[in-house]
Order: sequence, then structure tokens, then C-alpha cells
Amino acid sequence: MKIIGIDPGVSGAIAILDEGARLIEVFDMPVMPATKKRQQVNGAEVARLLRNEFARAENFEVVAAILENVHTMPQQGVASSGAFMEGVGVIKGVLAALGIPYELISPGVWKRRAGLIGKNKDASRTLAQQLYPQVPLGRKKDVGRAEAILIARYGGEPCQR
Repeated sequence: MKIIGIDPGVSGAIAILDEGARLIEVFDMPVMPATKKRQQVNGAEVARLLRNEFARAENFEVVAAILENVHTMPQQGVASSGAFMEGVGVIKGVLAALGIPYELISPGVWKRRAGLIGKNKDASRTLAQQLYPQVPLGRKKDVGRAEAILIARYGGEPCQR
């Protein structure tokens, strides 16, 4: 049984853990140019990567995907907000098309469980590095990978949600 954790957005990532919370794979969110200055989530590549995970593993059974339930921020511009939410919609569409059930989880819920409330994004990277020292998360931009891993860990924990 596998859990997919998704930190949406162009700087996000996708992580796949097994039932023992062992990391199977983590990859940056696939993106493609939307304009000369902006990137957008590449839904076809997200689908290809997830299908490859299905094909690569024997008896690959997905329990669910856990998708961070994000919202636009007041300080974001209209174009940025629209592009961000479009990416979330693309991810939801890919999961639905592949028949992967998903749960939306607010950042506050999984961060509370991880002890990250009130801490900066680097704290996510530090915690993920402590839990998975074999995973290279040394770059500032790896916060998306770290958060996808922690979101998947939240989804794999047997608890009341």
C-alpha cells in the first residue's frame, strides 16, 4: 500500500511512501512554460510519473493521495492566484483520471501533527532531513520535496483525521 503526498504549485513536489513510511520516490513538481516569465504544472508529466510508479512496482496499491488544500493569499496578484489554483485543479484532474482517491488536508492540520506550526519553511526541510537522511534536501528549493514527504507521512499515520 502506498501513500502519495503532494505539495501543489510550480515549486511543489510529489512524494510516495510505503505502508512503513519508507520513501519510495520524491520528485519536483513537473512544470512547463506558461508565458515567458511563468511556469505552470505539467499535468501530462505528472500523469506519466504516477503511471510509471504504478507500472514499476509489483502490486502497487495506492491507499490515497494526500493533497495540500491550499488557498490564494491576499498579497498574491490575480494572475499569480489564478495560475496557482489552476495548477491545483490540474493535479486534481490527473488524480481523478488515474483513479487515485485523494484527501485534501489543510497546511495547519499536517503541520500541527509534524510540530511545525509557527515555524518557517526551512523547519520542514530540517525535519524531513532528520527523518530521511538519505534524501538530498540540502537546497533551499527542496522545501517542496520536504513538505510533500511530510504530507505523505501525515496520510500514512493511522489516526483520526
